[in-house]
Amino acid sequence: MSEDAPTIPGNGIRTFVALLVNTAVANVSTSFMWFGLTFWIYIETRNVLSTALIGAALMLFVALTSMFFGTLVDRYRKKPVMAWGTGIALVIFVADAVFFFAVGADAIADLSRPWFWIFAVVMLAGAVIEQLRSIAMSTAVTLLVPDARHANANGAVGAVEGLSMLVTSVLSGLAIGFLGMGWTLVIGISAVAIAFCHLLLLRIDEPRIVRTEGDAAPTGWVDLRGGWRAVRAADGLLFLIFFSMLNNFIGGVYMALMDPYGLDLMNVQTWGVAFALASTGFIVGGVIVSRTGLGRNPTRTMLMLAMAMGVLGMVFTLREWAWLYVAGTWLYMALIPAVEAAEQTVIQRVVPYRQQGRVFGFARMFEAAAAPVTSLMIGPLAEFLVIPYMRTDAGQAKWAWLLGEGDSRGIALIFVVGGFLAVVLALGAMLMPQYRSIVRQYARAAPPAHS
Repeated sequence: MSEDAPTIPGNGIRTFVALLVNTAVANVSTSFMWFGLTFWIYIETRNVLSTALIGAALMLFVALTSMFFGTLVDRYRKKPVMAWGTGIALVIFVADAVFFFAVGADAIADLSRPWFWIFAVVMLAGAVIEQLRSIAMSTAVTLLVPDARHANANGAVGAVEGLSMLVTSVLSGLAIGFLGMGWTLVIGISAVAIAFCHLLLLRIDEPRIVRTEGDAAPTGWVDLRGGWRAVRAADGLLFLIFFSMLNNFIGGVYMALMDPYGLDLMNVQTWGVAFALASTGFIVGGVIVSRTGLGRNPTRTMLMLAMAMGVLGMVFTLREWAWLYVAGTWLYMALIPAVEAAEQTVIQRVVPYRQQGRVFGFARMFEAAAAPVTSLMIGPLAEFLVIPYMRTDAGQAKWAWLLGEGDSRGIALIFVVGGFLAVVLALGAMLMPQYRSIVRQYARAAPPAHS
């Protein structure tokens, strides 16, 4: 265990739970408004490009700002960083709401005028700044939770993220459908304000930030060099981050094509309910990790589950059966929290506490960019090459033995190939010497048995 590891306060677990609840409210509120924006503009314009652009822009800006956020987390105490992030996001959301009501919904919904893009970019800024909390939350696990329970705590964080996905996908649609964008903003901003006030009242015992000369001290406001050095200092950690990035590239296939495939199988209302049901897998997976942990070797657990996700990707669209697709999606989502928690658990042990913000920012910078890049690449590939090919007699005859017959066999073929690549990637990773290096590093960094 790192020599600068913080002393866990006696009320650490209780404080962590309170902070987790606060984070859940803040995340749900922000996602509620962001999903609401996406639903509202599509309903108003039926323009798929606009929704695709704002979705990709969010992930792109998360990637671009992650290193800056990670440096802030290492430079200052965690509660002030989270409070400032939430407070600034709240101010931005309020300003955007004022702009919305001043300009009017009809003018903003007109994509030929600049008002929608101003409105969307300002909300994007608030949503991106709120992402600062996720990096601070990962380091707060090290601050407040004993090492032996890091995996459990990370699983709980994953369950909260799943809850946010489920709640916002349902509530945002209902709010936009019955109340409109204006009231969606009012409700979301009110909830963010409640979370901000609660965070100000929450007491977190954390050590004073000691600024010393050397690698542990951030240099500049975007300390990319410090993040790189911290990653390289932990033997095998770069391999772990690189694997997660490649795995996210493959995950971009599912990001791009899951909704189109679901909408090919069922109508939009049924798919909305089915996706909400499948999203509960994310919550269940997080709860299981929070109760059972990840075992003595989280890296091995991560790679084994990545292989299982690849296998699911290969089989859940082999036939155009809605029940098979929904069940496979549920299982796929149930595995995601464990895979993400494994990486966080390893970083929390092998990286010194004062450098964890930059390492989490470094990892998020690459991993957040991976899936949108693949998503933007796979869309045209599917639309103009694979799907038309699989609708020809030659394509159907060649692949019917595996994929059966139907209108969506092109998407199914892409899922099968993507799943196969995920299995090969995970198997190859387990054979690499860097895998054994990070396993040894994790074992060496374990705290004494009595602590």
